[in-house]
Amino acid sequence: MSDFLTLKGKRALITGGTQGAGAATVALFRQLGAQVLTTARKPATLPDAQFVAADLTTPEGCKAVVKAVQDRMGGTDIIVHMLGGSSAPGGGFAALGDAEWQAELALNLLPALRLDRALVPGMIAQGAGVVIHVTSIQARLPLPEATTAYAAAKAALSVYSKGLSKEVSPKGVRVVRVAPGWIDTEASVRLVKRVAADAGTDLDGGRRIIMDSLGGIPIGRPSKPAEIANLIAFLASDRAASITGTEYVIDGGTVPTA
Repeated sequence: MSDFLTLKGKRALITGGTQGAGAATVALFRQLGAQVLTTARKPATLPDAQFVAADLTTPEGCKAVVKAVQDRMGGTDIIVHMLGGSSAPGGGFAALGDAEWQAELALNLLPALRLDRALVPGMIAQGAGVVIHVTSIQARLPLPEATTAYAAAKAALSVYSKGLSKEVSPKGVRVVRVAPGWIDTEASVRLVKRVAADAGTDLDGGRRIIMDSLGGIPIGRPSKPAEIANLIAFLASDRAASITGTEYVIDGGTVPTA
């Protein structure tokens, strides 16, 4: 492989890296030469040196990951916050109680804040580092029926990320956001099946329903996990050395404005 893009010698923490775009990012980072530690709630079929089981929705889980980073890698050069998702019910704003709002914030916002607070000072001390927050186009394009709380949490993550970039970029730490649209993952396939069953249609019909709910996807399909990983790897590399404080949308053209 050409060294046009390399992460050799880099130590990376990638949260939520055992499935979907997270797993694709972990695999690509390792292919490019990085030492990678990843996380998930459940044990994974990965060597112990490459994985830590932790519930990052809790302060204790974040502390366990920080300890693993220090013990196994002696710090980190790159943090990729892939962790995210939604378990909120449909039914619009009235269906969301305090518990649902707290759960969305606990998953989509607070882990990044806690891990950054613990690990970014080490990046500042070494004078270099990259933090990538994976947000979502839902922050711009929420679906009122089902994603209001998730979208609000991702929007908060985006604002926090911008603020962090202003503070730490002068100290050598780049902070960038990646905002995917619909990604073709195992979870999205389950969603398609559920939507298709509810509508009495087939899988193609279920995909069309979801794309229509987003206002259409001009390329005619969701993004692939590897495509998300490619963008993240570039932004994490020294090829992107002057890129900080901005957001990159990767959604097949879903968001209708620039």
